[in-house]
Amino acid sequence: MNQLNFTHWIWTSLGIAPASQFNIALSLVIILSLWLSRRLLLRAVERRIEDAQVRYRWRKTTTYLAFLVGFVVSIRIWVHGFSSLTTMVGLISAGIAIALRDPLVNLAGWLFIISRQPFSVGDRIQVGESVAGDVIDQRVFSFTLMEIGNWVQDDQSTGRIIHVPNGRVFTETIANYSKGFRYIWDELSVLVTFESDWRGAKAMLKEIVDHHATHLSEHAEKRLREASRTFMIFYSKLTPIVYTTVEGSGVKLTLRYLTEPQMRRARKQALWEDILDEMAKRDDIDFAYPTQRMYFNIREGKTGARPQPAMSAPPDPGDGYFD
Repeated sequence: MNQLNFTHWIWTSLGIAPASQFNIALSLVIILSLWLSRRLLLRAVERRIEDAQVRYRWRKTTTYLAFLVGFVVSIRIWVHGFSSLTTMVGLISAGIAIALRDPLVNLAGWLFIISRQPFSVGDRIQVGESVAGDVIDQRVFSFTLMEIGNWVQDDQSTGRIIHVPNGRVFTETIANYSKGFRYIWDELSVLVTFESDWRGAKAMLKEIVDHHATHLSEHAEKRLREASRTFMIFYSKLTPIVYTTVEGSGVKLTLRYLTEPQMRRARKQALWEDILDEMAKRDDIDFAYPTQRMYFNIREGKTGARPQPAMSAPPDPGDGYFD
């Protein structure tokens, strides 16, 4: 059976016109060629590149490109009237937008980052609610963080490197610890017993926090003036302060002070060590913690707040105590 007879047989048996048969054959050839070209390219990449991540990116990229080329060529084969250059460009653009949506969003995110600069390399940032760290690299499709927090206390580094797609700047909240003001407020709470000299404890804590953090206030005022040119930032007080509140177990004294983002844990450690040293010298101040005790208000309460003892009365004859 020659080619002409075979074509006629398919037409009469399957109802596929000769023109459609040609388009089907050409489409299959193109698909097979794209698949074979991709396989040969990936085999060459696997022989030369050992990095599994780079190999993965090559596999994903070649898949997208093969799909895009196959889609455009198939449309050109099966649909007539696409001779207009404008129409072809529109079709290709639509195909690119569909096949490479995430890379294009990441590219747009990169343009936003370099133009608006919500953060720079060296800044400490938080992305959404789950990722925080120091920016150590910026690239076209992603930026890289040295992770902080997570299972580690007080914003210390975990040692993990996290690659974040640039497109997340459009969908997540970006918190910058370093840009603009360059300082953060931190707090440390000390709980003392109700019987302690809490005013003396407050004065002691104020002296300690002033020693460690007052010098930062001068630098912070300068940074605040610079940041106020760009952002509406206003603080009436930048010097350390100690606040007083009452908890169930005692008097809570809270130190509020400025610190550099990367020095948060070291600053808190230095404060605690001085607090422990000073508390050991005082016999009128003691730490409070959850305890249980018997409290007799009649003996221990304030004189004016003690309950009055009940007056004794003679028994009532109707109570059955008398015959």
